[in-house]
Amino acid sequence: MKILILCTGNSCRSQMAEGFLRSFDTKLSVFSAGTNPEKEINPFAVEVMKEIGIDISSQYPKDVSVFLDQEFDYVITVCDNAKETCPNFTGNVKNRLHIGFEDPAKARGPKEEVLPVYRRIRDQIRESFWKLYTEKLRS
Repeated sequence: MKILILCTGNSCRSQMAEGFLRSFDTKLSVFSAGTNPEKEINPFAVEVMKEIGIDISSQYPKDVSVFLDQEFDYVITVCDNAKETCPNFTGNVKNRLHIGFEDPAKARGPKEEVLPVYRRIRDQIRESFWKLYTEKLRS
């Protein structure tokens, strides 16, 4: 099963979702991309994922244009902006889903105030993608 997770910057929410799906099932072929990718993965996202034993530090933001002509079983948007600006895929996409999450990168303040926001969003992503995995993706 081939899955693409889309976000605007592909530095945080989509990267965490990719990490979770890969941790749930190594047979899944999971990718993430952004409609306007950042230069690097968000360090707070890396930190909160590492706290629960998932290393996403080698992942990096990619532009969705790289994937437009490919076939996917699922294309999943995780932010409203990506849903609204999602390009047309010329490859066959069997299922399109939107599972939206607040953007933790908008949190401001000292690290001890920002990290709890990332943890909350991380846990929401884990819960939503576990439900998706158990209900639709598990083979």
